[in-house]
Amino acid sequence: MPSEHWTHPEPGDGPAAVAAQPSPEQVIAGLRATSEGGAELTQLLTPEGERVSSPQFDRYVDDIDAEALKGLYRDMVLVRRADREANAMQRQGQLGIWVPLLGQEAAQIGSGRALRKGDMAFPSYREHGVAYARGVDLKEVLGIFRCTDHGGWDYKAHGFHPYTIVIGNQVLNAAGYAMGQKFEGKVGDDDSEATICYFGDGATSQGDVHEGFVWAAVYDAPLVFFCQNNQWAISEPTERQSRLPLYQRARGYGFPGIRVDGNDVLACLAVSRWALEECRHGNGPVLLEAFTYRMDAHTTTDDPTRYRLSDELEEWKLKDPIERVRAYLARGGGADQAFFDQVQADSDAFAAELREYCFNMPEPPPERIFSNVYAESTPLLDAQREEFLSYMDGFVGAGEH
Repeated sequence: MPSEHWTHPEPGDGPAAVAAQPSPEQVIAGLRATSEGGAELTQLLTPEGERVSSPQFDRYVDDIDAEALKGLYRDMVLVRRADREANAMQRQGQLGIWVPLLGQEAAQIGSGRALRKGDMAFPSYREHGVAYARGVDLKEVLGIFRCTDHGGWDYKAHGFHPYTIVIGNQVLNAAGYAMGQKFEGKVGDDDSEATICYFGDGATSQGDVHEGFVWAAVYDAPLVFFCQNNQWAISEPTERQSRLPLYQRARGYGFPGIRVDGNDVLACLAVSRWALEECRHGNGPVLLEAFTYRMDAHTTTDDPTRYRLSDELEEWKLKDPIERVRAYLARGGGADQAFFDQVQADSDAFAAELREYCFNMPEPPPERIFSNVYAESTPLLDAQREEFLSYMDGFVGAGEH
């Protein structure tokens, strides 16, 4: 096996590979740690829908009864349906591109619902579920991918920052914001604020993520680093990016790291609540690795069949985040078929609403590109706007805009 595939094992699984040629046991232990979750995976709901007890995290979901879990189930179903509709609309030429979240609903809804009103979330470009959980109208998210705007929601009111396309850049932004919370004395008790930042396993290979870790650690910033490890950084698997499980990287920066089952909405909610509580009380940052899987392409410009096997996809379908909640609710009598049918009908109506809006989305006027660049306009910006509009007026049919 080539050296770039070697990984360190989980703690207690055996010594790390230090020789030129690792032993078979070391190879197996290392790959299991990066591709199967490992022994330290936090899980509260199994893929079969069975509740698992956790002395450390059960208390963080004591308030989640059957009714609350039905709400989380509904969230995930609606978000998945919206994602599938947007994917279809891109194929039909209504969106320039789409970034699917299929398979990552539990990680996003669980962590998103753990946030409080005063918290701030910094997304990458795939966190449609977190946007939904923060009360952002997904119609406004569609505008980004239709190339009509950069995100029109009120970022402060929703506690949800604009999408970030540059890989890993949002980690630095989040670190700065969280440091500001610390400097302004908004940390230290139950009523304090915290920040959460989302990024993928591929982003952990970027320098911006490393720098964000350093700054947050040094200043004890109230920042939860939420890594959605969906196993593939476009076409590169996790074991090509790291010699040890990603959550263990936190050790080198001096703060805790935990790996959670990213397909378990209950575990994601519990662990996120715990991590945010740590941050609120001034205990510094936390790294959460949500161990999940990207069930679709990286974006609609990607063809995953060129670099991964169908067997892998079929294996992860058995760990579906929505089906395990459905199984738990049905088995325990928490929900009947009428409930599931109603949720499906609601999700179809939600998708139809998004489709209707997208197909009739107004085209913004050219001058809008100059709006909200700065808090107040500048002479240079005014001159650039006038020059651009004059140029546009020179085209046939310009008066129609």
